[in-house]
Amino acid sequence: MNKKGEKIKINRKEVEEEQICSVEAAINEIGGKWKPLILYSLKEGKQRFNEINKKLPAITQRMLTKTLRELESDEIIHRKIYAEVPPKVEYCLTKKGDSVMPILDALCQWGKDYCEYEDDTED
Repeated sequence: MNKKGEKIKINRKEVEEEQICSVEAAINEIGGKWKPLILYSLKEGKQRFNEINKKLPAITQRMLTKTLRELESDEIIHRKIYAEVPPKVEYCLTKKGDSVMPILDALCQWGKDYCEYEDDTED
C-alpha cells in the first residue's frame, strides 16, 4: 500500500525484467572467464602485473592487459604507476571492487560445495 492507503499493483513481469536487467548489469561488469579470477587474486592486496600473471598461468599477457584495462575503466580496480626506472605499476581494488568480494567469496564457497557434492555422487 502507498501513503494514501491505496493498494499498489505489482507487475510481476516488470519486476522479473528488472531483476534480469540487474543480473545482466552485474555480469557485464564482472563476468567473463578472467575478471572474477583477477579480482579474487587482488583480494589479497596490491599486486604487480607479473604477480597476477603468475597466479593465472593460463591467461596470456595480452588478455591480462586487456582485462585489467577494462576493470580500471569500470573503476573496479585502481592502477598506480610509480615514477621509477624500470616503471613499476601496481593494481588494487577500489571501493567498488571491494563490494564485489562477498559475491566472489560466495561463488568460491559454492564451487567448493559443488565439487564436494560431485565427489559424493560418484560412489
